[in-house]
Amino acid sequence: MIKKMITGIVSGFLNGFFGSGGGTIVVPALEFIHKIEEHKAHATAILIIFPLSIISTLIYLKNGYIEITPVLKVAGGSIIGSLIGAKLLNKISSKNLRKFFGAILIIAAVRMVF
Repeated sequence: MIKKMITGIVSGFLNGFFGSGGGTIVVPALEFIHKIEEHKAHATAILIIFPLSIISTLIYLKNGYIEITPVLKVAGGSIIGSLIGAKLLNKISSKNLRKFFGAILIIAAVRMVF
């Protein structure tokens, strides 16, 4: 119970502070700390991220931090991409899923540093 609460607090903080954290914290935590199979961890993380995103969005909107025009332009593509990604999740092996997810995290980290 304590580990789950700590996972939630850390991911919630990172989501609110950086606008991310769900996938980068929750997926590995679900896999390695909570021993949830990889495919289920990725899918479960989406549902965990959902309320975090709603809360953060409301606060960001209230403080005027969101640009609506890019949201409208990107949201359509994001919906299509999420449909494709959700369909493909079960078609990739756990080993390849881990490699792909790790590569995405490394690329994001390098881009953030440089």
